[in-house]
Amino acid sequence: MREPSSTTWQHFDFLLLGAVALLVIFGITMIRSAIAGNIELLELNLVGRQIIFAIGGFVIIIVTASIDYHLWASLSRTMYIGTVLVLAVLFIVGSAVFGSARWFDTGVILIQPSEIAKIILIIVLAYFFSRNMGDALDLKAIARSLLMTMGIVIWILLQPNLSTSIVMLVIWFALLWASGLKLKHLLLFLGVGIVIPLASFPFLFDYQKQRILNFIFPDPDATFGEIYNIRQALITIGSGGWFGQGYGQGSQVQSRFLKVRHTDFIFSATAQEFGFVGTLIVMLLLLFVIFRCLRAARLARDSFGALIAYGVATMIAFQAIVNIGVNLNLLPATGLTLPLVSYGGSSLLSILLGIGLVESVILRQKSLEF
Repeated sequence: MREPSSTTWQHFDFLLLGAVALLVIFGITMIRSAIAGNIELLELNLVGRQIIFAIGGFVIIIVTASIDYHLWASLSRTMYIGTVLVLAVLFIVGSAVFGSARWFDTGVILIQPSEIAKIILIIVLAYFFSRNMGDALDLKAIARSLLMTMGIVIWILLQPNLSTSIVMLVIWFALLWASGLKLKHLLLFLGVGIVIPLASFPFLFDYQKQRILNFIFPDPDATFGEIYNIRQALITIGSGGWFGQGYGQGSQVQSRFLKVRHTDFIFSATAQEFGFVGTLIVMLLLLFVIFRCLRAARLARDSFGALIAYGVATMIAFQAIVNIGVNLNLLPATGLTLPLVSYGGSSLLSILLGIGLVESVILRQKSLEF
C-alpha cells in the first residue's frame, strides 16, 4: 500500500470537508430543535449519539483518505462476500427472533449494515466496471454486474427495506452509465425499467403498496398515516416564509404536529425555522458536496477512482433528491433521510466513509488543480 507523501496532502479537498462539516453541524443543531420537549426522544440522547457518530465519522474520513484506494480493489471480493453473509445472518436471526430486523443491537448503539453495504457496493462495482469498460461492457458483463448487485439487494428487500434497495439499483445503473453503456442497451433498460415496477407491485409488502396508492390517490380526510405526515410537512414548509419563524420557534415542529421531524422530515423542520433562504443554503451546500465529488471523479488517476467518486456523488444526490421530493409531496414516502443532516448514525457514517474514499481519490489525482 502506497502512503501519501507530505506533498500529496496538498491535494486534500478542504472545501469538500468544510461543506460536509457545515452540513453535519447544522444537522445536529436541527436535531436538537426537532426533539426539544419530547421526553421520550430526549431520554434516548439522540443529539449526543449523533455527535459521537459525527466525530467518529470525521476520523474515518482522515483514516480512509490516508489509505490508497487501490487497496480496496484487492479486498473487494472479500468485502462483498462478508457483506452478503452479514445481511443474510441479520435476516435469518431477525426473522427468527423479531419477525424482521434491519439493525444489529450492540447494546450501546444500533448498526444498520445496509448503510455500509452501499459503500461496499460502490467499491465492488467500481472495480468490476473499471475492468469491463468500453467494448468489454457487453450484455454478459452487464448481467454479471446486475447479479452482483442483486446478491446484496435481495437481502435488503427481504428486511424489508425497499428504499435502500432502490438506492443501490440507482448506484448500479449510474456506474453502468458512466462505464460506457451503449445506446441499444440503454433503450433495452428503459423498456425493462418501465415494466419491472408495474410487474413487481403485487409482490410489495402491504405498507409499501399503501404508500404508493396514498401518493396517487390521497385521502383528503386522513388524520393519521403517511398522508397526514405529508400534509403536515407541506404546512410546515409553507409557514416558514422567506426567513423562517426562528430556531426552536417552529410552531408545527415544537408542537409535534410534524412527525419523524428529526429524520424523514428534517427538511420541513428546517424550512419552518429558517425559511426558504435557510433551505436554499442547505440545498446549495449539498449541491456543492456533490460537485466536489464529481470534480474528484474528473481528476482521478484511473477509472476505478473515478467510478468510486461518481458512485458516492450519485448516492448523495439521489438520497437528497428523494428526501426533499417526499417533503414537497413530489414523490411517495420512502424513509430515506437527508444526507449529512437527518438523524441516523449508520447513515452518517456510511456517507462520511464515502467522503473519505473521495478524498483518497483526490489525494492521488493525476494533477494538481488550483
